[in-house]
Amino acid sequence: MPDTSSSHRPLIDSTQRRRGIYILPNLFTTAALFAGFYAIVQAMNDRFEHAAVAIFVAMIFDGLDGRVARLTHTQSEFGAQYDSLADMVSFGAAPALVIYEWALRGMGKLGWIAAFIYCAGAALRLARFNTNIDVVDKRYFQGLPSPAAAALIAGLVWVGIDNGFTGHELRWFAGLLTIFAGLTMVSNVLFYSGKEINLRRTVPFFAVLGIMLAFALVSLDPASVLFLLFLAYAASGYVMLLMRRAGKRLPGDPEPATEAEPEPDPDGPNDTPPHA
Repeated sequence: MPDTSSSHRPLIDSTQRRRGIYILPNLFTTAALFAGFYAIVQAMNDRFEHAAVAIFVAMIFDGLDGRVARLTHTQSEFGAQYDSLADMVSFGAAPALVIYEWALRGMGKLGWIAAFIYCAGAALRLARFNTNIDVVDKRYFQGLPSPAAAALIAGLVWVGIDNGFTGHELRWFAGLLTIFAGLTMVSNVLFYSGKEINLRRTVPFFAVLGIMLAFALVSLDPASVLFLLFLAYAASGYVMLLMRRAGKRLPGDPEPATEAEPEPDPDGPNDTPPHA
């Protein structure tokens, strides 16, 4: 009797297909990891502009892997842990090594201490993010995100090279910026996350026009515009902190709690003197 089981076998195995979907976001994470590793290699070969650009490329892939996972419903604990490890390489070790090789090497112990503060800050920032992911308000990041901190470092290198500066000439500013980025990552300063923005929602025409103008502005001078953009973002957290301490309520903040007025006594005031 002929075996007819093969005739009823589906052409596409759903189990294998679902495994392939889970690979998709991890491919973007691997691309971000490769870009970070490439930045380290280029810095070791004194090609610092290539290293800086590679860090920005890693930021693009890092931003895509999470969105792809959410759109395809392929979030997993493995993907979350893999993403954190890739971020540590691309936005922790890579920027620290690039800035050290470009500007901080000639500062002796101060140079590598500044680079280590940044690297340790990135590791602590990622660890705190993973443990507090269900505690912190989704609208804000607690501390400067590691990709934004890496953009500060990579942007400084890129801007300096484009404007003819050597790392030795900018070593003190580079050292201060590196320490600032490292400490801000582990601070409690809140930074806007933009996670509540719904990309599927319709937007006004002027919003699309603004996006087009932003792309045009970046294309004019990518190094300067990107560096100034992330420098402003790093300062925005402290600006919001000062505004809140000054008593100003920012958009999205909860309404201040008001004390409830006491309800009147239905029996009226009791003026009867107490019994002796």
